Amino acid sequence: MKDTSKHQGLRNQLIALLKEKGIIDKSVLIAIQKIPRHLFLNSSFEDYAYQDKAFPIGAGQTISQPYTVAFQTQLLEVKKDQKILEIGTGSGYQTAVLCLMGAKVYSVERQNELFKQTSVLLPKLGIRPKHLSFGDGYKGLLNHAPFDSIIVTAGAPIIPQTLMAQLKIGGRLVIPLGEEKQIMTLLIRKNETQFEKHEFGDFKFVPLLENKN
Repeated sequence: MKDTSKHQGLRNQLIALLKEKGIIDKSVLIAIQKIPRHLFLNSSFEDYAYQDKAFPIGAGQTISQPYTVAFQTQLLEVKKDQKILEIGTGSGYQTAVLCLMGAKVYSVERQNELFKQTSVLLPKLGIRPKHLSFGDGYKGLLNHAPFDSIIVTAGAPIIPQTLMAQLKIGGRLVIPLGEEKQIMTLLIRKNETQFEKHEFGDFKFVPLLENKN
């Protein structure tokens, strides 16, 4: 599990590209600059790990392109020690970004194969989320709620009510909404019953499936 100066050089190029594309949150950029993304991919993709592209990671899932990870994370406005719920652990790369930013990350993955891989990989890299679980992301993690923020890393046809209910007042929920392609959507919880909604253009994600683990 090597991370070389060549890899660091490629990450520096990636950071320059993300800045060009409008990522301005310094803590997001610092985290992406530090994390060896090539270690989250199949070694056959290693040469492409720092291109701004999504790649397959097994179980029909993908690791999102770095810009998408950066964009979603920037919308969360992460503060140190915040409790963040991640729906769709996947490769663990987004989890790692949030952990490096000082968040207490609770993550749910519905693919057992990916859950097992990530549970082994993250500690090897010195990354320790508060809680990794195998389960249905639609249900969230009621036992650990409420959360300061919730990030969903799969395309959802609707915003699950269960997730909205697990968000603190003032909390932020970032979710790609739609069937074929998705609109990145931010909900900010104003009070018990009201949410403020913002939309941020088209993205493409694998679908968020319910009761499918």
